Amino acid sequence: MQIEQTEVMIPTSDGQMPAFLCTPAEDAQKPAIILLMEAFGLTPHIRDVAARIAKEGYVVLAPDLYYRELPNNKFGYDEVEQAMAMMYRLDLKSVEEDIRAALAYVKSRSDVSPSKVGVTGFCLGGGLTFLTACKLSDEIAAAAPFYGMVYDEWIDAVDNITVPVYLFFGGVDPFIPLERVRQIESRFKELGKEYTLKVYSDADHGFFCDERSSYNRLAAEDSWRELTRFFHKHLQGSR
Repeated sequence: MQIEQTEVMIPTSDGQMPAFLCTPAEDAQKPAIILLMEAFGLTPHIRDVAARIAKEGYVVLAPDLYYRELPNNKFGYDEVEQAMAMMYRLDLKSVEEDIRAALAYVKSRSDVSPSKVGVTGFCLGGGLTFLTACKLSDEIAAAAPFYGMVYDEWIDAVDNITVPVYLFFGGVDPFIPLERVRQIESRFKELGKEYTLKVYSDADHGFFCDERSSYNRLAAEDSWRELTRFFHKHLQGSR
């Protein structure tokens, strides 16, 4: 599928937020996916993932959630300390509003079906995808977080989730111990939420990214198949 790649600016209360937009070339209305970046910023890898998802038939928007710290707000995968420092400077209430602005932007587009918007993300973006499901379920149709760190208050807020969720974790992720994964799953189960949770037993944090030393090809390929199947089911209808 042919896709077009452009940079757009999204108005927020703190100014203009740059975002990377990928759109299939055909004119018909399509579902959309908000892709939330890793702690390393809106990197070439995240842009590549956006293009891959768009080729599955989605309008994909990847907002630069570090826009308040432009221009030096992207990091190499060897710059872990700098990336973590910037991540921890994020104000989550402001980021929630940024995600709300990104959702409003894609829904306003004539080529998007506004009732069929999903969200996914990796690392920092995985945590923020979880947050979006908790806080903005009425704005989305499905959520798929990859190895996101989840705060206690977000586990409490699972009660607010009203959309299907697919959670991906690595079994040897040092940031998210299996005990935490079990806590998250038990909360979804206890509340009767529609969810799928998959743990790749030998996968580390960042297993999806082929530019990281923790890349796990088998886990990445399987989770890609699962992700596309999940979104096809909930945003495009089964196929």
